[in-house]
Amino acid sequence: MRHRLLAAALSLCMAAAPALSLDAGEPMTAEEFEAYATGQTLTFGIGGIPYGIEQYLPGRRVIWAFIGEECREGSWFDLGPQICFEYDDEPGRLHCWTFHAGPEGLIARSEGPGGGELVEVERTTEPMFCPGPDVGA
Repeated sequence: MRHRLLAAALSLCMAAAPALSLDAGEPMTAEEFEAYATGQTLTFGIGGIPYGIEQYLPGRRVIWAFIGEECREGSWFDLGPQICFEYDDEPGRLHCWTFHAGPEGLIARSEGPGGGELVEVERTTEPMFCPGPDVGA
């Protein structure tokens, strides 16, 4: 539920924000994206403010979390020029993006309703920290 609220907030922020003039070329191919992301943990943000973090594992597996939320496992695959993510807790629901090499990291452009852009704000090889649900509750 909370990730849906965060997604709605993201849509509102992107609609209200001025268009970014980031110099990004053609979308990365699946092979380029895989070479760039596998073994990395990337934090994406809007206007430099972290929004979510994703760890890219071998075999096109991922772990995603909105900042301050529980982790979600899933996988990615290419669909034409798009990289689509499907998370285990939402089978059949795709989240598709095109990824572009930007001047300071990846630029992810949503191909879903409402569109939008996220920009890589941090990159590390450290794994994500994923506490279990209701830890400390």
